[in-house]
Amino acid sequence: MIPLDIDRLRRAFPARTIHYHESIDSTMTAAARLPIGDVVIAEEQTAGQGRHGHTWHSAPGDGIYCSLVLPQTPVLTLALGLATHTAIFESTGLVCDLRWPNDLMLNDRKVAGILVQAVGRNAIAGIGINVNHTAFPADVTALATSLRIAAGRPIHREEILLALLPAIDTIVAQDKSAILAAFTHLSSYASGLRVEVDQPDGILEGTTAGLDTDGYLIVRRDDGTSTLIIAGGVRAARS
Repeated sequence: MIPLDIDRLRRAFPARTIHYHESIDSTMTAAARLPIGDVVIAEEQTAGQGRHGHTWHSAPGDGIYCSLVLPQTPVLTLALGLATHTAIFESTGLVCDLRWPNDLMLNDRKVAGILVQAVGRNAIAGIGINVNHTAFPADVTALATSLRIAAGRPIHREEILLALLPAIDTIVAQDKSAILAAFTHLSSYASGLRVEVDQPDGILEGTTAGLDTDGYLIVRRDDGTSTLIIAGGVRAARS
């Protein structure tokens, strides 16, 4: 394992407090106790958090596992997706797809994920990126990929973080309408894609028809009616 050059990151962002852990249960848990602006980065998570109670596979030294403390703002999850998309492109040249609301995809497999939780008046933004993974556990191997697999070469994690933190600051501060427009432009999932959506009463099938003004996904059923997706796993429909 080649550890992150955390001193380089701290020199690059002298106004930020960056907390670094070789191993931690979850960066989100640690960040919940910190003030706005702080960042928690770990080489390994033993209980990394994903959406809907899932865990995030956090192989030691292979990925980026970080959480930031931010103000609560509208469409924050979508803004963080855009920032992660920007950072990956700027540092690797790889262009991800954005799967509403919080996943980044390469070759139809998940390469990064975002989880936002409210803690008091703050938002804890967890970002996990599969960077140098060469293999995954059996239960996710067909669903996940890494930047290294996609690029065919090892990736320097510091380069991604050096691009990610400024991108977050810039994009989160943008007007909500600009964030929604950018997400819609960069996401194949936002409009015109046949999808399946996990809902409490079963699987909803239909075609995506854009985002509403709050960033929720509109899915048009085959009978012509539309459903607003507030939450739920969205995936491309089986052909």
